[in-house]
Formats: sequence, structure tokens, C-alpha cells
Amino acid sequence: MMMRARWLIPVALLLFSVCLRPHIASAAVTEAPRTLTYVTFNLFHGGAFSGLNGNGHDLNDRLEMVAEELSTLKADVIGLQEASRGRERGHVAARLAARLGFHYVYAPANPRLFASDRFSCAIATLLNFEEGPAIVSRFPVVAWHAQELPRCGRLVESRSLLSATLATPWGPSRAFSAHTIGDPCQTRRVAEIVRGGRGPLPGVLMGDFNAVEDSPAIAAFTRDAGFIDAFRTANSDQPGMTVWQRIEEPTPTVRRRVDYIFVAPGAAVEGRVTSSRLVLNAPRNLRDGKTLWPSDHYGVAAEIEFFPVPAAAREGRRPRTVAGLPQSPTPLR
Repeated sequence: MMMRARWLIPVALLLFSVCLRPHIASAAVTEAPRTLTYVTFNLFHGGAFSGLNGNGHDLNDRLEMVAEELSTLKADVIGLQEASRGRERGHVAARLAARLGFHYVYAPANPRLFASDRFSCAIATLLNFEEGPAIVSRFPVVAWHAQELPRCGRLVESRSLLSATLATPWGPSRAFSAHTIGDPCQTRRVAEIVRGGRGPLPGVLMGDFNAVEDSPAIAAFTRDAGFIDAFRTANSDQPGMTVWQRIEEPTPTVRRRVDYIFVAPGAAVEGRVTSSRLVLNAPRNLRDGKTLWPSDHYGVAAEIEFFPVPAAAREGRRPRTVAGLPQSPTPLR
């Protein structure tokens, strides 16, 4: 009896391990892709003097409209442009994040006439106004950095690229928000930074680039850098116009497409666009009968699947190091 027991134990272990192998392999092959919803949106702050004249073009009502639709969309990451801050309006990016129960990071870009932060702060205090890009995320922001872009001859208008590293359940993911003037000298720099900061997961660049699809400014992303234009990938024959909407007009007035979501594939995980559409592109009638749109821009949403790159496809790739984007654990502002 003892001899039989000695043989039964190793045989049982062998059979158990053999049974496990197909199950483990199958789970690795059939693992479902991860889908995240990204939205880019220019909030329309009302202008540099809106803090003095008190005219944010119904900002509070518009912000409530934005929060409601983003909640309905179940957005995961939102790239904002023209996120503003002032004494009466408060911190708009923070207000939106609180309304959604999300994390956020914000970087002031204007007013910034000179390199002095102290001087810029003094001007912002006098104007009761500052604005810049922001990222609002369902996932915690573990690091962020804002980099000023070349002015391209415009001395009184500063633009910056905001980068955030998000702690997703599948690893750290990079998100970017930018608002450029439509000049290739800025978009080339943005593309360089995004490519230099490549990580294992895809990087997603969201922004108002003030440039149409066939312009040199957008070619810096698609043709030169190889980024994926989410809306165009999902909609080959739709114009996707996003500007400019007169916010009190009852009918659409958009004529150009300047708002984009771009996907930069990661070193270990690629991103596949499963759908993309215009959002925040419908007006409401207020109690006083006035028509109000969420902004003078329409938003763009994109659903992006995160899925592993096959090992054979990774072998020929040389991972890039982070360049020009120091990781800063500074607390969120």
C-alpha cells in the first residue's frame, strides 16, 4: 500500500501540471483588450479681459453642460484647453474634476509675457485671469510636467504642452494636452516631446491645434511622427468640423476641423481606435429662452483599445528613453 501511494503522488502532480498548461496559455491568448475613452475639449474662457468685465459667456451654465455630458459619456481621460482661473470663476479645471470625482492637473500658459513667473503672476492677478491646458482623469496623476513651446514670432502669446503620467490598472500611461497657434514650429516640437516620452503603453495627445487636417502643422503629427488621427481613422468620409460655433446661435456655425486626438503607439502595447465621434456639439435652451452651446468648439471623443504587441513584433523595436520631460512628483495645483 505504501509503495502504491509513493507512485500515485508524482503521477497526480504530473497530470495536474499538464492540465494547467493549456488553460494558462489560453488565458494569455484570449485576454480581452482594454478600452479607454478619451475626450478633447476647448472650454472657451471668454477672453483675456473676461476677468475684468465679468463676461465669461455663461461659463457656469456651460460648465454644467460639459460635466453632465462627460459623465454620460463615461469619459476616462479629458484633455482641456482654455481652462481658466479667476476670483469669480474659480479654478475651472478643478471644478470640473470635482464634479466628476476625478483627478486633475493644470498648467497656466497665459498671461506670460516674459520668462519671470513672478511678473506673470502679477499680471494674472491684475487681470483676474489666467488660462492654460489641463488634464482631468479617472486615474491618479502620479507625475506631470508642463513645457513651454516656441513662440514662433508671437511674443505676447504663450503656449505650452502639458504631460501627465496616469496610474492605470495596466501600468503608467502618458496623456498630453496642448493648445497651439497652428504653426508647424510648435507642432513639430510637440511631436518631438511626445515621441521622446514614449513608454510601454500608448501615449494619447489631445488638443486644439488651430490647423486643418491637410496643413503642415497636422502633417507634423500624422505624416512625420506617425501618430494615429483617431477621428479620421474611425470616420473616413466625415468632415468632423469643430469650430467656430457662435454659442448663442440656434443653428451650427462650424466650418473647420482643428481639434484632434492622436495616438502614439507604446513600446510594449499598441493602441487601436475602435470609434471616434464629435461630442459636446448640441445646444440647450435656458430658462430665459436663450440658446447656449457648451463652447465655441465641439469636443472629440475616441475609444482606444490597449492590447499587447506580439513578442515577434517587439523584437525589432528599440525602446526610446524619456527626453525633455522630467518626471515631477509635484502636488497637483
